Amino acid sequence: MSLSGGGLAAIRMSWRSADEPPITLPRDPAREAARRELSKGMYHENDPSWYERAMDAFWDWLDRLFGAASNATPGGALGLAVLVLAVLALLGALWWRLGTPHRTPTSSAVLFDDRPRSAAEHRAAAEAQATQGHWNQAVQERMRAVVRSLEERALLDARPGRTADEAAAEAGRALPAHADRLHAAARDFDDVTYGGRSAAEGTYRRLADLDADLERTRPTLASNTASTASTARSTARSTGRGAAE
Repeated sequence: MSLSGGGLAAIRMSWRSADEPPITLPRDPAREAARRELSKGMYHENDPSWYERAMDAFWDWLDRLFGAASNATPGGALGLAVLVLAVLALLGALWWRLGTPHRTPTSSAVLFDDRPRSAAEHRAAAEAQATQGHWNQAVQERMRAVVRSLEERALLDARPGRTADEAAAEAGRALPAHADRLHAAARDFDDVTYGGRSAAEGTYRRLADLDADLERTRPTLASNTASTASTARSTARSTGRGAAE
């Protein structure tokens, strides 16, 4: 005699009394088994890589950021676009005006290279650069012409390795009326040579005018001042003796 599946189930159920609780499978083992099954590589072959997940998170953050900004900006997305363009235009204007950022040098480099040239040669080179609109090079050559001219006039000693600031300080003592302009010219030279700034035509013209004025200026020497003071004292003594007699 054979029993069907339904009959076996009925026999099993008849073994249990009505007061016994129903049979339940434990959840933790089942959950752990499902976790182990889903952790197999075959289920994750098409998952995004860590780079793709990071980029997705970045774009989601950027989308939320621009969404919040457009809601807070008058005009919505169009107003935000206009604001971004205005900021970019401002940054471009600052870049054009100030030039490429450079670290400020701790000390100025020397004025002249190894090949000595006369003041006239430096002036000719400066004018040639100015004719082509190369104002940086024109300013550099004109400042070298100024210093070389002062050396040729014996107002500065010809010292290798001198910087523009040192030359301006030394020349300012011999030509005090032009001390401020000499210091300004040295700053212009340093800015275009080592500071990454761009010179304009006006910068070169001021330096050329200074060069011409220095050529016409007679130095104020300490010996001349002492001689003048001595002459004045002698004259005063003679006048005093004459009055006493």
